Amino acid sequence: MPIQGPPGQTPATPAQDSNLMLRSGPTSASSISPLALCASIWHHRATIRALARREVQSKYRGSVLGVFWSLINPLLMLAIYTFVFSEIFRMRWGGGLDHPLDFALMLFTGMIIFGFISETLSRAPHLITGNPNLVKKIVFPLEISAPVAVISGLFQLMIGLALLLLVFTATKGAPPATTLLFPVIAIPLLLLTLGATWFISSLGVFIRDISQLIAHLLMVTMFLSPIFYPITAIPEKFRAFFYLNPLTFLVEQTRRILILGLQPDWQQLIAFTGMSALVCYLGFVWFQFTRRGFADVL
Repeated sequence: MPIQGPPGQTPATPAQDSNLMLRSGPTSASSISPLALCASIWHHRATIRALARREVQSKYRGSVLGVFWSLINPLLMLAIYTFVFSEIFRMRWGGGLDHPLDFALMLFTGMIIFGFISETLSRAPHLITGNPNLVKKIVFPLEISAPVAVISGLFQLMIGLALLLLVFTATKGAPPATTLLFPVIAIPLLLLTLGATWFISSLGVFIRDISQLIAHLLMVTMFLSPIFYPITAIPEKFRAFFYLNPLTFLVEQTRRILILGLQPDWQQLIAFTGMSALVCYLGFVWFQFTRRGFADVL
């Protein structure tokens, strides 16, 4: 029986199914051990890679420009936001970054981080409900659905990052050496998103309204993060509230290393990475405890 993908995607053929059918993995449906989780992801790494590649390809399948839309979309977004905020509203970033191009680079840096989180979490509620056959009719390690979604979202993040560095190089010269530190920001970003994806995908099985709730929460999160404005523009009495939003830290630290050429705040980064790892593990634990009821609901 073909594996059914999300709505709008072409089901895999039996030949593809044979490539995606899995051996018995080292993680049982009741295991919550961190070592078992790592072993399961490593054991099924080829399947995760194949499914993530299929997710990316199916997104643009049938379109005239195909994967080039992954370049056009962020470039168009960058142009529109830059024109609206720097030319119509006449906003400037401050701190010596008063040119409209500086505003565009700072804005786009925040948008690519938020775009990755938004794309992944908006798909999370349908990861299980959109594939009932994976729950009922075949042996499939459901815990790898979240890593697949995160990796497919990571593709668009890397496209946005490459475009940002290309624009920076063309207009301001070589990017700062601290750009090489981006992986240390990406690690907590991926861990945090992965944990949230496990939690939301499980919750989406039992509460079908969760997708609408997530859409509203993402919109609120975007405007309550320093994406369209610097953190210094927030009144001091409200600034602590904004720092409770994890997106604030991720966006600010990414700007430091990519645009400003500064080292990240290592002490805060280590603490944030530890918190992200805890969120990732708790999301996995929640998923493992609730997955026993998936078949009954679906």
